[in-house]
Amino acid sequence: MATAHDFEFHAIDGGPLPLVQFKGKPILVVNTASKCGFTRQYAGLEALWSQYKDHGLVVLGVPANNFFGQEPGTDSQIAHFCSLTYGVDFPMTAKTDVVGRRAHPFYQWVKGALGKGGKPRWNFHKILIGKEGQPIAGFGSRTEPSAPELIRAIEAAL
Repeated sequence: MATAHDFEFHAIDGGPLPLVQFKGKPILVVNTASKCGFTRQYAGLEALWSQYKDHGLVVLGVPANNFFGQEPGTDSQIAHFCSLTYGVDFPMTAKTDVVGRRAHPFYQWVKGALGKGGKPRWNFHKILIGKEGQPIAGFGSRTEPSAPELIRAIEAAL
């Protein structure tokens, strides 16, 4: 049976980003965009990362340009924007398709595993992966990083 650890992304700064490196840690995978009404959630994601990374949580940003072209930049432009504007320090992938025929295999897998909860319907959809790579839950874009239901799920996964 597949787990999230079977998948690999490309890192935003180049090179491979295999999810197996996070084995034993819960991962919050979030498809992001720099020109979206939810872009301010970068601040909350960075706060989650800061608060829980020493407990094992990994926040993984996945820039995607799948929703009305709201992530038009290059990988270097995206990295610069996130760092400068929100102080983002959590790992990020290169720009990746998260829906459609060209969706990254991780997103195809998690959609099969979680159903509707695994398919992003907009930017800043959150998918929580457990320590052993199993999908736990999906959270829609309107679920803020500080939402009690997301915090409870993260703390339970830790």
